[in-house]
Amino acid sequence: MSSFLYSLGRRAFAARKTVLVLWLLVLAVAGGAAGLLNKGLDNTVTIPGTEAQQALDRLSVTFPQTSGASAQIVVVTPGGVREPEVRREVERAVDELKSMPQASQIVSPYQENIGGTISRDGQAGIVAIQLDGATTAIDQSTKDRISDIAHRLQERLPDGSRASYGGPLFAQNFPGLSVVEALGLVIAVVVLMITLGSFLAAGMPLVNALLGVGASMALIFVATALGPITATTPLLALMLGLAVGIDYALFIVSRHQQELADGATAREAAARAVATAGSAVIFAGLTVMIALVGLGVAGIPFLTTMGVAAAVAVAIAVLVSITLVPALLGFAGERLRPRGRAKRSRARSPLGTRFFSGWVRAVTRAPVVTVLAVVAVLGLAAVPAAGLRLALPDAGSLPEQDPARATYDLISEHFPQGFNGPLIVTANIVTSTDPLGLMNDLKGEIERLPGVADVPLATPNPTADTGIVQVIPEGAPDSQQTKQLVDEIRSLRGHFHDTYGIDISVTGFTAVGIDVSDKLGSALLPFGVVVVGLSLVLLTMVFRSVAVPIKATLGYLLSIGASLGVVTLVFQDGWLAGLFNVDHTGPIISFMPIVLMGVLFGLAMDYEVFLVSRMREEYVHTRDARGAVTRGFVSSARVVTAAAVIMFAVFVAFVPEGDANIKPIALGLAVGVFVDAFIVRMTLVPAVLALLGDRAWWMPRRLDRALPSFDVEGENLRDELELANWPRPGGDEAIACEGLRLTDPSSGLPVYHDVGFAVPRGAAHVVRDADESAVTAVLLTLSGRLKPDGGKAKVLGRALPARAAAVRSRVAYVDVGDGGAEPVRRALREDPAVLVLDRTDRVSDPAERRRIRELLTGTRATVLAGTTGLAEVRDVLPATAPVTTCDLRADATAQPRSLSGAIH
Repeated sequence: MSSFLYSLGRRAFAARKTVLVLWLLVLAVAGGAAGLLNKGLDNTVTIPGTEAQQALDRLSVTFPQTSGASAQIVVVTPGGVREPEVRREVERAVDELKSMPQASQIVSPYQENIGGTISRDGQAGIVAIQLDGATTAIDQSTKDRISDIAHRLQERLPDGSRASYGGPLFAQNFPGLSVVEALGLVIAVVVLMITLGSFLAAGMPLVNALLGVGASMALIFVATALGPITATTPLLALMLGLAVGIDYALFIVSRHQQELADGATAREAAARAVATAGSAVIFAGLTVMIALVGLGVAGIPFLTTMGVAAAVAVAIAVLVSITLVPALLGFAGERLRPRGRAKRSRARSPLGTRFFSGWVRAVTRAPVVTVLAVVAVLGLAAVPAAGLRLALPDAGSLPEQDPARATYDLISEHFPQGFNGPLIVTANIVTSTDPLGLMNDLKGEIERLPGVADVPLATPNPTADTGIVQVIPEGAPDSQQTKQLVDEIRSLRGHFHDTYGIDISVTGFTAVGIDVSDKLGSALLPFGVVVVGLSLVLLTMVFRSVAVPIKATLGYLLSIGASLGVVTLVFQDGWLAGLFNVDHTGPIISFMPIVLMGVLFGLAMDYEVFLVSRMREEYVHTRDARGAVTRGFVSSARVVTAAAVIMFAVFVAFVPEGDANIKPIALGLAVGVFVDAFIVRMTLVPAVLALLGDRAWWMPRRLDRALPSFDVEGENLRDELELANWPRPGGDEAIACEGLRLTDPSSGLPVYHDVGFAVPRGAAHVVRDADESAVTAVLLTLSGRLKPDGGKAKVLGRALPARAAAVRSRVAYVDVGDGGAEPVRRALREDPAVLVLDRTDRVSDPAERRRIRELLTGTRATVLAGTTGLAEVRDVLPATAPVTTCDLRADATAQPRSLSGAIH
């Protein structure tokens, strides 16, 4: 990957105008498509398959008057709503509501026999509005009509009276953006200026993020033509797109400046920055995307859509970062090269070397104390999360100035709180011979249940096959008391079946919300297992360690616990609610924990990769575990700090004026980023690694060979660049190796040979040793199929093991000892540049040996043959090619010599 990104960076730098035009064209096309295909957003949250949703779907067929969207107008007057003057105006408003095209049933507060409601003190009454169709099917004109009727009623009522509209139809508002969110970008600019040292460099991450976010937002609105998308989805994608877009570009630009400071040309510096930091960006972005797509584990459609949309935003941020950033670096040219004064001022910066050297020395001086302190503090912060309650937001979570919130508060003031979220008990009564009597019996039994405030309506539908009972709980829609009542009614299903021969279901807006919350809550554990398991596997592949992934995963769990704890304190318990402009405290929006877990997992892995990979790089080069922690931390902490501050600023800017759905997610992400970056990754991680020492980087050999390797820091690319002029400048050797140390592929035991030779293209070379496994190890290594334990090697100009995949695609390996000439024939059909023949001495049939030689004679491929004896290989090699040999037994470093001389 690093080699590919190196090439991509060079090309994007050179073709910078083309790259910029292409991305602008993508943005323009996506924006145009969004304008043409946009179908609007949908804030309705449903989960197919839950009891409440299934019952609601059945009611839409059997009792449509009760299944559609609903609204309310509450009338409050000091003299009482039964006053003739007030009653006349309310009835007039009811008639106006009945004339609406989408009106299904309008119930006056004075029709108490069919659900009309007047408060006990007589001062308030509720006009119940039932509409034809789901909330998403209700026209804006209908909503405006209800609003106008309520306003005109307010004007006609006596002084001191109020008429306010609200209910489930108005309970969801569509989020927007305010100037507060832009403050996050202002802070990002300041941090970028401090970190990168120039306005030109600081502007690149912003351009990168804004272009990526623009494209991803356009694609989300295009996707509305394919299905419903909640209004929270683009906001989540916007937050993540801005945060990762700025951070990923920051990593690349910062690495570019480091390469420039080391003396590289601008083009070479951009290529190396994309190859090294870009590799880490791709891995980090991939972890975020996998975690977001993993939200589909819950099996909840709207959550899956949200995760996929956010993952697309992150993917676009990654693509823009590795293509547009090197193009922008091309426009900047030499202007980003740090000057002597800039280097000195950066060294004196509070974000410079001395600060972070002092930090890492402090946290590693007594690592046991640091670990215990961090675990204790974050464990304490996580305690409130044990009381976390989940629910879907209703009108009570809207801003106080919202009319629906005002209606909600008026109803709570004059009626039992359950009037803001009534339950509907539905039953199939087709077998009943007395539908009215049956419904009265059900009403009587439900009225006696604890937690029931009122049962204003119990009626069959016109065809007497379905009945409904409207139940008003004593508690608020999002209260634990109401949830217990729903569970209690459902627990009586067997009793009602045995007594009346009917099956009941509990539905309604409140019951749907309870079922959604339960489903999301039950999905947390399997999703957590997937995320934690994924983190273990991915980090094991990246860091080639057992301890590092376990430590990273435990740190992630501490971050999650602390962020959930803080969100619970603020949004549920009301701590600092005024500071964060929280109008309503109570249960947290149902999908917040699972979204927070997924997103924070990816972001935590970002910091783990960018910080610990530098420590691992230092350890691989020096084998000094304690020093590697210090040097790796100092070299990467400045950029990680800047990235975390930027991400924190972007997230926290969405809290004060954000949508009620996004506020707890934004605060949770802000707290999670702060805790994970500064407390877990920059405090706990160095302490743990210092405590473990060399054991931190231990990994079983078999597991190391079984897992694929990710070159996130571009180590292989650096090796390849170092070998660019080896074994000689301008050389065209097909195979070259020096100091190669190998392991027996069958036993895993080391083969103590330092192998070194060079083979020109088109020539033939023989590797000989009495130990057949040693010869096989050499051949497998030089064909890109076995990783060497040391030394350096190039095949067809590609360094091993960095370019092993490319070598395998051009080098054919044939075990002629098992197949003879036929596998050689098949291999030559692929026209390999190098043909490796193993165990040539095992071909005993002279005719078979001649056929192999005939196949090889005239071929353009370089031939590398292995044998346990020289004479046995003589008659299988091509007659026309120059032949050399190395004897692994003869020399610690085998040198090429003439095969004909050895034989004769």
